[in-house]
Amino acid sequence: MNKLYTKQLFLVLFILAVAVCQGNSQIFKKNASRKAEKELFGKSLSKKKAPKVKEPRSVSKAKKKQEKKERKLDKDYAKSVKRSQKRTMDIQTPEVQERMKQDKKNAAARDKEKKKKARSSTKNAGKKYK
Repeated sequence: MNKLYTKQLFLVLFILAVAVCQGNSQIFKKNASRKAEKELFGKSLSKKKAPKVKEPRSVSKAKKKQEKKERKLDKDYAKSVKRSQKRTMDIQTPEVQERMKQDKKNAAARDKEKKKKARSSTKNAGKKYK
């Protein structure tokens, strides 16, 4: 009879020990709910990386060649505009040349003043809503 009580006592203690160990392991795990959610739904769409698609060498070479050609055209256009402006200035009489130079200066000053005014007005409007 004494053996029966010790066996029952040992069995109860063993069951309590196992229950406490399993309970503790579930309570103190970090992000247990997040892990369960991940297992259910998988990775989020925003975290997935898009696969890199590498273009064939001939395509990348053609793109580089096209960019180089466009840069050259832009450079040539800028040169021709500058040349045209210079020629326009050279064919004028000296009085007209002086007037053209003064007009350029006036226009630059007017544009500078307009930009300054716009900058200050937006600055004041920005302060209003802070």
